[in-house]
Amino acid sequence: MAEETIFSKIIRQEIPTPLLYQDDLVTAFRDIAPQAPVHILIIPNKLIATVNDIEAEDELTLGRMYSVARQLAKEEGIAESGYRLVMNCNDDGGQEVYHIHLHLLGGEPIGPLRGRA
Repeated sequence: MAEETIFSKIIRQEIPTPLLYQDDLVTAFRDIAPQAPVHILIIPNKLIATVNDIEAEDELTLGRMYSVARQLAKEEGIAESGYRLVMNCNDDGGQEVYHIHLHLLGGEPIGPLRGRA
């Protein structure tokens, strides 16, 4: 099993963080270093370190992460204008916390995913 992360403590509210959503499968809260006007993290309550560690039993949780993203985008008023969902994997993919998390970014034009060479 992966080591506990800061996200585990946020889920249990050992680190007081205003939650935007929480149920038995997922938790959502605002990123502390936002990269867009709306930057929300949606995380599974079960610690899954990376995308490579996802098991078949996690499919319901992953689906919930995306349906919560849709709901929060609507609540934040960015569903119609558009938003980006990003999940990083491992060092080269830009993952900083080894507890998978879906970034919901919006509130302004996000631009291309990556600059062209």
